[in-house]
Amino acid sequence: AGTNSGVGKTTLVTGLLAAFRARGLKVQSYKVGPDYIDPGYHYLASGQRSHNLDSWLMNQESLLEVFASTAQGNDLVIIEGVMGLYDGGKNGISSSAAIAKLLKAPVALVIDAKAMGESAAALALGYKMYDPEIDFAGVLVNRLGSLSHQSIVTEALENRGIPVLGCFRRDDSLKMPERHLGLTPVEENDARALVDKLGAEISRQIKLDELFALAKKAPPLPARPQAKLVSTAKVRLGVAQDEAFSFYYPESLGVLEKLGAELVAFSPLFDQKLPEVDGLLFGGGFPEMFASELTANQKMRKAIYRAASEGMPVYAECGGLMYLTERLVDFSGQAFLMAGVIPAECRMQSKLQTVGYVEAKALKSNILCSSGSVFRGHEFHFSQMTPLQEKDFPWAFEFTKNRTGAKYFGGYADKNVVASYLHMHFMGQQGAAEQFIEKCTEYKESHCK
Repeated sequence: AGTNSGVGKTTLVTGLLAAFRARGLKVQSYKVGPDYIDPGYHYLASGQRSHNLDSWLMNQESLLEVFASTAQGNDLVIIEGVMGLYDGGKNGISSSAAIAKLLKAPVALVIDAKAMGESAAALALGYKMYDPEIDFAGVLVNRLGSLSHQSIVTEALENRGIPVLGCFRRDDSLKMPERHLGLTPVEENDARALVDKLGAEISRQIKLDELFALAKKAPPLPARPQAKLVSTAKVRLGVAQDEAFSFYYPESLGVLEKLGAELVAFSPLFDQKLPEVDGLLFGGGFPEMFASELTANQKMRKAIYRAASEGMPVYAECGGLMYLTERLVDFSGQAFLMAGVIPAECRMQSKLQTVGYVEAKALKSNILCSSGSVFRGHEFHFSQMTPLQEKDFPWAFEFTKNRTGAKYFGGYADKNVVASYLHMHFMGQQGAAEQFIEKCTEYKESHCK
């Protein structure tokens, strides 16, 4: 966990995963909260898909099921926190502290010591005392400038009885690439060399044996029988997956598979036609960074428009929503033609438009749910969608912000298409997954006659 965002949690976790894997250990990673990008770096380092632990997107039982089923059989699991240790949604929902207590996991606090000396000890002491129920194991000190700087910080920590679990020097060559939504996804850059270097440096600078010993002291959790999802449905679901669309939770896709969907990856960037499928799923990503290439692939845009027009069920989140509109206007103001399924425009803004947990109440029955159904999800986007038809636009949801209670209409729902900025997890919304697969089944049956 960290004292706040930007202290180096992802850098250290990625390095630790690589370092322990290099020792021959089977290491499984997790990310607290609704993040899609950090888990990509985890995967490069550990060789195993990272899983999200979020008590807003799914209930406590589902979260424990995800953790227990994926942690079993590993030598070590490492959970990367979100923001600061005690930060989350309203009333601390899905904070790193809340997840740590739920899983009885020891906490290693990351402190960015770049601009402080003894104050690091005061900071750590405050985090330790704030909630005595936390298993506060010690501190990882990041971005130290010199040996003397390290001595000042570590001596102050040890004088207050706070274990120092490792110290990591400042090194600009180990910085991960960033842009407007945070880190650049691994799908868009060759981070292999960086991850290997991180692993080597972590092995040299961090007390791996001590961390491993701490992990072994975590008390056992009771085995949890996995809920059985039973369905006779057998459909092929096209999933947009490439550099522009990569935001998917592995366990969320797993729910669709358990319900009878064969997931068929396709690329809106590079493929010239859709695979033979009974429904389409567009996750989030960065279509704004590939707008020119998406526009140039006219055959794919036409194929998606045709499939939607013929009644194929289509569900899209965030970047997927942007791609399904008439046009996308990038940060420079240049407009690009998109798939044209939704009569709206998405325009990139200079400021972040919204970030945080939301509830989304369906304004009408659609391919996911009946009217009045409420989903829990997350929004995080720089773009803004504007309908091209002012009258009778088929808004999908009434959104309510978790922190402020602010309400607003958003998304698009008409016939066989639902798209919005909402990111949700099917582990927490299994009813929506079931109805989506049912609609895909109906489409398949109607087109087999």
